[in-house]
Amino acid sequence: MAKRAVITGITGQDGSYLADLLVDKGYEVTGVVRRSSTPNLLRIEHILDRITLRPADLLDQLSLMRIVKDVRPHEFYNLAAMSFVPASWDQPLLTGEFNSQGVTRVLEAIRQVDPGIRLYQASSSEMFGRVREVPQTEMTPFYPRSPYGVSKVFAHYITVNYRESYDMYACSGILFNHESPRRGLEFVTRKVTDGVARIKLGLADHVGLGNLDACRDWGFAGDYVRAMWLMLQQDEPDDYVIATGVSHSVRKLVEVAFGHAGLDWRQHVRVDPALLRPAEVDHLIGDASKGRRVLGWEPTMSFEKLIAMMVDADLARLASSAGAGVAR
Repeated sequence: MAKRAVITGITGQDGSYLADLLVDKGYEVTGVVRRSSTPNLLRIEHILDRITLRPADLLDQLSLMRIVKDVRPHEFYNLAAMSFVPASWDQPLLTGEFNSQGVTRVLEAIRQVDPGIRLYQASSSEMFGRVREVPQTEMTPFYPRSPYGVSKVFAHYITVNYRESYDMYACSGILFNHESPRRGLEFVTRKVTDGVARIKLGLADHVGLGNLDACRDWGFAGDYVRAMWLMLQQDEPDDYVIATGVSHSVRKLVEVAFGHAGLDWRQHVRVDPALLRPAEVDHLIGDASKGRRVLGWEPTMSFEKLIAMMVDADLARLASSAGAGVAR
């Protein structure tokens, strides 16, 4: 009998890559989507015939319980969240409802219907915030610097609490930044690669950015969803940092992206003070030694190769769109 999995946030970057992975492994995959007059299925349109989509919402406890009762999954991956950090300052209450109480609703739905279901909860390196040590491990104290980071800390600890209180198989993956051509355009990596493509094709002349000195540990999203799956295959539940262990500044990101397209970034990048965060997270770099040792996980793609792939994908997408526009 095929394993059954539920994925919240299946229409996002991570959800789509995880769905690819699970269907290739023979899982029956059910994706949770919020009701919308204009569904965004672009990232999963290539596998729509291999998955099932069901409406539910992290704000609605009954809808989550209904999903769990109907599907009876072996594994539940909670990837849905208000995930854009800058927006969390504008909508702190909604961020908390989705990212904190939404996780509690998922945990409670599983506990009440079938506590034997294995749960993966998407934690975040943003929980470390003003870092207490470099690099960061599973034991590094949290010091979040945004409503998003604060909400993820609550979600992380409520997951630990349910695991210890009710003997549930619940894991949290403390994933550092992971990117791909499927990343949303509002995120800095994709904003840069899309901007490079537009400038290269003559569709724009500059890109506006915030803090060029902020450093992040960037990896490939396809590698990171494999770590999610591996966590739920272990004998005992636990929490894991997943990272490359290599940190780069936004400035380095810009240099690599523009350089790949044969452009001088200094001629096209403008620092916009309006894009600076109220409280910055300066230097995130993860130590994934535990994940490498216990899970056997390793990243497969270098930072330079990742950024080049994203630039090439945006160039192809925009060139295709421009061609279609001419044809019309």
